[in-house]
Amino acid sequence: MEFAAVLLAAGASRRLGRPKQLLRRDGETLLRRGARLALASGAARTLVVLGARADALRGELDGLAVEAVLNPDWQDGMAASLAAAARALAGFDGAVLVLACDQPALELAHLHALRDGAAAAGCAATEHAGALGVPALIAPALWRDATDLRGDRGFGAALAQAPDGAVWRLRAPELELDLDTPGDVDAAIARGWLDPA
Repeated sequence: MEFAAVLLAAGASRRLGRPKQLLRRDGETLLRRGARLALASGAARTLVVLGARADALRGELDGLAVEAVLNPDWQDGMAASLAAAARALAGFDGAVLVLACDQPALELAHLHALRDGAAAAGCAATEHAGALGVPALIAPALWRDATDLRGDRGFGAALAQAPDGAVWRLRAPELELDLDTPGDVDAAIARGWLDPA
């Protein structure tokens, strides 16, 4: 299965009060780690969507064969980042793996299981309700609709009407912890998923 990978990293981390992209796991920033995992997933192309603090964060991608995509409308939320990535992938006919840099428990094994499960329509679950949730592998036809997204709801409306097999997500409870608040960071440090400050 040919697919592209899109790492979402454009947010300002307002609730956290510092850039979550620069939090570290095993000495590596989450931005660089997410990009490295996306590259290792087997993607034909790997895009990293930057927005807030893009100039300061771009250096974290040095030496990685990723395409940095600037989302000038990053304040408009996830949908604007997905739309920016969709425009950058215009003409790409494969599926798209969407992931975010604020899931400190994410491992390459998760991405491989998602890819392999989607290809076999087996161990990954198809989900339509609610927000997109990441990581997710999105079928080409649904991904093409991303260029028209607006707001912070991402693919929510499109998912509600998506046919079976349009989106694959992995059932992995550890990936439900993302980093929105200082309490989330403390919980990730306690589980060994982030380096202490």
